[in-house]
Amino acid sequence: MSTQTYMKSLGVLRRFSRDRGGVSAVEFAFVLPVMLTLYLGAVEVGDGFAIRFKTTLAARTVTDLASQYISINNAAMSSILNATTTVFAPYSASNIIVRLSEISTDANSNATVTWSDSLNGTAYTVGSSFTLPSNLRQPNITILYGEVTYPYTPALGYVLTGTINIYQTMYFYPRLSTTITRVNS
Repeated sequence: MSTQTYMKSLGVLRRFSRDRGGVSAVEFAFVLPVMLTLYLGAVEVGDGFAIRFKTTLAARTVTDLASQYISINNAAMSSILNATTTVFAPYSASNIIVRLSEISTDANSNATVTWSDSLNGTAYTVGSSFTLPSNLRQPNITILYGEVTYPYTPALGYVLTGTINIYQTMYFYPRLSTTITRVNS
């Protein structure tokens, strides 16, 4: 190799080592996957928190609506349970599981299911025993118990994968009477 060719090659190598134009592209290539993961994760977690809030609101809504009745028939119960679809808008409520029950205690604070209804799930068996939280174990009371389960599947599934069941419960006392009669008509 001639001296002139060698000097040209050395000059090209020197210019290449001083050139910083490609550094930004290399840094961007390293940072982009991390930034995309953070962004998509924030979207998925944000949706999860929004659905958790709506699940709590749905449990409260169903239980609160039922607490305002003295007697509930099948049409009213259907309307109460289906109120969750309005609460969950704009999210789909097609897979939501809602259960609404009336729990009564005896003189010894033993709780049993008086009646129970469910949307997309299984209602409790009437007369079955029920465990109330310690702060609600009082003799001779009636309480409404609402449960909502939402199977959250992230739309993108990039950071959070699979289905996460978001579950919320709510207790309310009947407002207009000591118990609420469940009429099957």
